[in-house]
Amino acid sequence: MIFRAGRAVAGPFFWVMFCTVGWMLVAALVLCLWGCYNETGEEEGSPGRVTFLDVGQGLAVLLEQDGLFAMYDMGPDSAGVLDTLRERGVDTLEWAVIGHNHRDHGGSVLEMTQGAAPFVRRLYVGPDTAGGFVRDSVLRVADRLKIPVDTLYRGDELSLGSLKLKVLWPASFMRVGDNGASLVLRGTAEEASFLLTGDLDSAGERGLLELSTDVMSDLLQVGHHGSAGSSSLRFLSRVAPRLAVISVGSHNGYGHPTENVLRKLQYVLEAPTDSTLDSPISRTDREGTVSYQIIPGVGILKE
Repeated sequence: MIFRAGRAVAGPFFWVMFCTVGWMLVAALVLCLWGCYNETGEEEGSPGRVTFLDVGQGLAVLLEQDGLFAMYDMGPDSAGVLDTLRERGVDTLEWAVIGHNHRDHGGSVLEMTQGAAPFVRRLYVGPDTAGGFVRDSVLRVADRLKIPVDTLYRGDELSLGSLKLKVLWPASFMRVGDNGASLVLRGTAEEASFLLTGDLDSAGERGLLELSTDVMSDLLQVGHHGSAGSSSLRFLSRVAPRLAVISVGSHNGYGHPTENVLRKLQYVLEAPTDSTLDSPISRTDREGTVSYQIIPGVGILKE
């Protein structure tokens, strides 16, 4: 500070300090206002999770997003699915999709009659899955428990908080076998995407690729437990996953997953087929339950 003729005159150092402090105050104000906006405006996305439960030779996928839970297929009865849900603190499922009319994909629905079972708000089936086991058992249980049942068609969409799932298959005008009629759902949240294929076989894959261009996904649930009649190279190449998971029973009598499917996965994912911590190919028969986390700003990562 320079004093001149009885008054103070600011020197260069004063103005440098003044500007520096001023900018610091402005920055602090901006951060404060931004924090207030985040508290009152849109919240940042919360992590989600896709978990493939170890149910032996079957399929049960637990979806979690924004504190809400749902399932795609529920595994065979007596697979301990309900106990697993209770252990994870799941007391309510917003919905459950039974994507295939075989018992190893929907048998645990029968356990919903137990008093301590999680409450399922709504059940979804496919246009070609409301027969056989689903018709004779699942729908009967749902009717007794007053659980609404809706049929999903290609183009329908489901949501679980910020997680969106689109039904890609089957098309109601195309007729394929039981496995080929499995409901195929593509889930998206933040920067992550995953494809649930149930027991989809090569015939279903061909039909799906004829109608859909949006099959590319970060994570693929390998169809029909890795059987020889699924996972064509064309299909795998179109999906182009970074990660793949096979839900399969240990020492099953079907030879799942087949060596041919494993080799194709190795080729497409450019990775070894050994189920190790660093492998992008996971198997429930070797690792047990397999979980993937959906992280905002990052994508989908194996836990």
